[in-house]
Amino acid sequence: MRGHMRGDRFGTHRVMEGDDVKRSSGAGGTLPQAAWRLNNDFDSVYDDELLLEVERLNIDSASFVQMEQAGDVAAQILETVKARGKQHNRVTGSGGMLLGRVARVGSALAELGSPLAALTKGDRVATLVSLTLTPLRIDRIVSVDEKRHQVVCAGQAVLFASGMAAKMPADLPESVALAAFDVAGAAPQVARMTTPGARVLILGCGGKSGLLCSAAAKRAGAGRIVGVERDEASAAGARRLGACDDIVLGNAADAIGVATAAMKAAGGEFDLAVSCVNVPDAEMAAILATRDGGTIYFFSMSTSFTKAALGAEGISRDVTMVVGNGYAPNHAAQTLELLGSDATLKQIFLERFTT
Repeated sequence: MRGHMRGDRFGTHRVMEGDDVKRSSGAGGTLPQAAWRLNNDFDSVYDDELLLEVERLNIDSASFVQMEQAGDVAAQILETVKARGKQHNRVTGSGGMLLGRVARVGSALAELGSPLAALTKGDRVATLVSLTLTPLRIDRIVSVDEKRHQVVCAGQAVLFASGMAAKMPADLPESVALAAFDVAGAAPQVARMTTPGARVLILGCGGKSGLLCSAAAKRAGAGRIVGVERDEASAAGARRLGACDDIVLGNAADAIGVATAAMKAAGGEFDLAVSCVNVPDAEMAAILATRDGGTIYFFSMSTSFTKAALGAEGISRDVTMVVGNGYAPNHAAQTLELLGSDATLKQIFLERFTT
């Protein structure tokens, strides 16, 4: 393994163009997430990279559902990583994150002020950046957990100096912590957006991000929280949690039906709508249900921002639409604290994600 090489803190040195033509740092301006293919040859590891031995992938919900519908999930992941040097779903454009063990800490990370420099060889960590920008090589897939959207595998990956990773907590099973870290940006941002007394709509309230967002909104002082799920089985966890004051059953793609039922349950339009669904065409339900001057937080990789923007324009709705950024300052710690502060929420996660 060659060392003593310095790349780019954002990873442009791993961007490849066409057939194995590597761009030099900064050339072309393409960042790893937007790139078609990344260099996943880890015989050469740069001094500003963190090398990981990969043990488990946590595929984002929208991507996993799409691959399930298309066929063999393991085969599709192997094909994608072989072709692109990363797990970047061609249909949904999304990835997920991973669990691994630190194999090498680049000597230049401390000089660059990267938080990755605090890690040591052997630490077990979850990456807090998307697989769509993470150079990854998979040597073999051991198993696919369809319920938890996780893939046990063996391989390697690197994080760049601008990346982030969290040490696995001692008080949670790793599969549970991985599930929480996968959506760690959602709850802190919802807490920030929720004003005391606000009406809050949670589309997809029964999934992991929906549960965390519901709990965060309640904790932030929301006046009334209404959740939406497709059926009673999907809503069971949210009913058990009790953060939602009411739960409406319906297909989020039925914009008028869902919005009408949700507003009836809330007693009016919503100040904040949060979309956590893992299927397409839920944009207009959130937009129709939100008041002029309100906010919609799209924490869903199945969201079409073209549909959202043009749809809001088409019904003359003046709403602020926020892209679901998976990062917020200290988001991993805040999400673990929220999980630990609510015994019911923690128990649901333990039951759902413990392998």
